[in-house]
Amino acid sequence: MRATRAVLLRDLIGATRRGYSTAPAAGVARRDGTVGPINKARGFIEYERKPEPYRPPAERLMDYGEINAQHEPGELKRQSARCMDCGTPFCQTNTGCPINNLIPEFNQMVFDDTWKQAYTNLSSTNNFPEFTGRVCPAPCEGSCVAGLVDEAVTIKNMEYSIIDKAWSEGWVVPRPPTTYSGKRVAVIGSGPAGLAAADELNRKYGHEVTVFERAPKAGGLLTCAPPRRAIRRRARAIFPTPPPPPPGTGSPT
Repeated sequence: MRATRAVLLRDLIGATRRGYSTAPAAGVARRDGTVGPINKARGFIEYERKPEPYRPPAERLMDYGEINAQHEPGELKRQSARCMDCGTPFCQTNTGCPINNLIPEFNQMVFDDTWKQAYTNLSSTNNFPEFTGRVCPAPCEGSCVAGLVDEAVTIKNMEYSIIDKAWSEGWVVPRPPTTYSGKRVAVIGSGPAGLAAADELNRKYGHEVTVFERAPKAGGLLTCAPPRRAIRRRARAIFPTPPPPPPGTGSPT
């Protein structure tokens, strides 16, 4: 019995130690005003929710940039520490994320600074995190267990921070299928839904897909408002060399 208790105590101490990051000696601010190393095991208790703030309206009127000011990597790490790694993560169930993003997993990867793994994880369930991370109403945050006793984790900020990091590092590249089905499919409309359908049909099922769009550029209605830049570059990633339009039809993208 004594040996069993010693093993349990050793495992508990080890788990607690693994909860701390290799943050600078100065540490980060806790909600009570003290400063110390980032503690993942108590993150939802020690750190307050801090979503990325909106840029001033007068500043946003002068450009077509993001409406949010971006957090520094240290603050993203602090916010990811608030994820509780719940036994039942409602954020990724049918009451939370409609596409079942593996949210606690990519939050942990952000905390661990394994951004490429976070992108691989996120893109395994989400064709366009750069869209959903900006325009989705975030039912995942409404289902966050931390929100029952405090405020939800900033899941939406994490999502588009991961994909923005992936774009800046060059990790987002075309992923053609390994085998082709020999079938051809037409998708009408190049908005996020049309491009997501094309991506699924091509990458997962090996169909040859042609996307038709009546507008001069791909992207659907979202090309009229942010994030149009994200849509255009994603369309180029899916269709790097578009074929010429068939005679008498619209322009495939």
